Amino acid sequence: MAGVIPSFFVYGEPEQPLEPGFFHVETVMARRGLHQGQVKAHKHDQLAQVTYWFRGCGTYFIEDKVLDFSAPAVSFVPSGIVHGFSVEPLESDAFVISIADGLMLSIRERTVLPPDAPIMVAGSSDDRQWQRLAQLMEMIANEYGTGAFATQSMMASLASAILTQIARLASLAPSSAHSRDSMLATQLRQMIDAHFRENWSIGRYTDALATTPHLLAKASNTAFGMQVKELINERRLLEAKRLLLFTVRSLEDIAYEIGLRDAAYFSRFFRLRTGMAPRDWRRSKLADAVASPATGSMRAERRRPDAK
Repeated sequence: MAGVIPSFFVYGEPEQPLEPGFFHVETVMARRGLHQGQVKAHKHDQLAQVTYWFRGCGTYFIEDKVLDFSAPAVSFVPSGIVHGFSVEPLESDAFVISIADGLMLSIRERTVLPPDAPIMVAGSSDDRQWQRLAQLMEMIANEYGTGAFATQSMMASLASAILTQIARLASLAPSSAHSRDSMLATQLRQMIDAHFRENWSIGRYTDALATTPHLLAKASNTAFGMQVKELINERRLLEAKRLLLFTVRSLEDIAYEIGLRDAAYFSRFFRLRTGMAPRDWRRSKLADAVASPATGSMRAERRRPDAK
């Protein structure tokens, strides 16, 4: 269908069945012939990705946020998240690690990085923490190329170390990452991703997760700072923004796609949460993109060399 955001296996290749332990490592510019540094909006429905920019600068977008960056910079994008970038192909390059969702289920138990939230952070090559990340990325790229005994186990261990290093660089709070509330909140978000279009009641989420309304509300508040209903509406709003920004679908189609079934109600829903009508929001975002890819952008966080 025209206007649908493409989902790839790895960039430029159609989706295909994956083994649960699938790994892929290559540089961005290994596929320069496909994109020439201009990677349009796309997603990977079965793969999470780490992209470590070791050279160059450019503009990276994740969902509806645009981030200017210069190397070193690193991003983590879970499966299903729309992203892309614009860089100078002769001056920029990055390592990309693609990890099957099946393998992420085991890796997430060994890292403190939240597995369902995209993140990007930039820093300084003089910072020892960034030097450590560079070393880990070199190690995993070299290991991928060897095909030596127990490579699968080694790469899973290196991937978990890389994700944890990203969490350190982004100053996340590792102490709460494996709490019971966090685990339940992660399961809730995954279930909302799968079923928000179907207008499930909160009771149905509670039953599906084998918990109580009180515990589910507590987990949602602790992890996301909002009630379950708000979380569902935020996911619905995010999908609406994706479709407005990256497709040419009508408001009627978008309303149906996100489970509201009515364009007028969708317009009220969107305006209440953004302060703008959907058409006006789409028009303003497209105008910004035409004026400058980085206009109104949110710059990637830069860590000082002495940052803790």
